[in-house]
Amino acid sequence: MGGTDPVRSGLVPSLNRPGGNVTGVTSFMFDLEPKRLGLLRELRPNATTIAVLVNPNSLNAEIQVNDIQTAARSVGQQIDILNAGTIRDIDVAFARLAQMHADALLVVGDPIFFNRASQLVVLATRHAIPTLYSRREFVAVGGLMSYGANSDETYHTAGVYAGRILKGEKPGDLPIQLPTKFELVINLSTANALGLEIPPTLLARADEVIE
Repeated sequence: MGGTDPVRSGLVPSLNRPGGNVTGVTSFMFDLEPKRLGLLRELRPNATTIAVLVNPNSLNAEIQVNDIQTAARSVGQQIDILNAGTIRDIDVAFARLAQMHADALLVVGDPIFFNRASQLVVLATRHAIPTLYSRREFVAVGGLMSYGANSDETYHTAGVYAGRILKGEKPGDLPIQLPTKFELVINLSTANALGLEIPPTLLARADEVIE
């Protein structure tokens, strides 16, 4: 399981025919970051500047940034990129965020951010910045909103593949799986604490609302 592009990272030659001894499930989707930006703009339609937190060391960083910048230009949205490649960099990025006076924050999908979910949520709360994350786990610990692949489906698919391999199938013969279920999760308690009113259109489309 992973969030990177397995072809771009050199793990496999293609998704359909990985070959070798590697297969699995990836939640990496090229169009997710622009979709998240759109949701954040829907939440904050009058936002002058939206900050984007990126891990510059990620193999996906260039694609993520380019996709977001392209989407932002198409709607005239100003964005500022914040880089955080280490745990310490996260604190530095939020210190810079406070100086930027951004209206909202988008945290892109990346393992370093998944592993520091609580730290990111605490910092976003401390700075009172409306933030959208890539996974439900962030919202479950107090984050405002997330949009991304359904984790249960990902784990289930990985388990099925593990069973098939243990029964004798070759990993290289099993196509890399992409997610088919995506979920929008909103934490109303966090919205209330921030003094935000969630647009009815967002609430109506939410797969889960945490109160």
